[in-house]
Amino acid sequence: MKTRPSPYLASCLLACAVLSTGCAGTRSTTPTTYDLGSLAPEPGLILGAAVSDNVSPATTPITVADVTAAAWMDNQSMQYRLVYTNDQQPRPYATSRWSMPPPQLLTQRIKARLAQSGRVVLSGADGAINIPVLRVEAEDFSQRFSSQSQSSVKVALRASVFNGRLLQAQKRFERQQPAPTPDAAGGASALASATDGLIDDMMRWLASLPVKK
Repeated sequence: MKTRPSPYLASCLLACAVLSTGCAGTRSTTPTTYDLGSLAPEPGLILGAAVSDNVSPATTPITVADVTAAAWMDNQSMQYRLVYTNDQQPRPYATSRWSMPPPQLLTQRIKARLAQSGRVVLSGADGAINIPVLRVEAEDFSQRFSSQSQSSVKVALRASVFNGRLLQAQKRFERQQPAPTPDAAGGASALASATDGLIDDMMRWLASLPVKK
């Protein structure tokens, strides 16, 4: 008499069949490595626009601290969630990974986009004084499968600006968008696009903050 596989085992096998790059096979393969890609042309902020006396122009110097994140994001794994099975379980792709942990990718991207817009960007190691400090915490940076054939990505960051030890402003930013394909390549492409859009939102917010008196 044949026994049927349990529903849990069947679900796991089905998920592995759909997300083949997420399930380790018996054959050793070299992981495919992704990053956020090349910078697009000018982000689109109008640097020459007039600003009021109490609003920070987009060229005001700023120190960008290293982005921080929870442990499940602070590694090179590319994470996805099967929302239709268990939204509380981040899963790593077995044969795809980031070129460096997402917090480092985000730190580099934020600095590059700010510098590209004409802003003077410093790092915490520079030890500059009387310069606002931007601290960013990554809350989410993952791909989410609503079904076996459809996925989207979510990027969520919390940005805080400090003047010395004084918190000047804080805001949460979030972007979600569909992935072009339900796999690691589609997730990487969508995460790069969502990240750049979110950084644009953050840059506009930074430019609107009052100047330190």
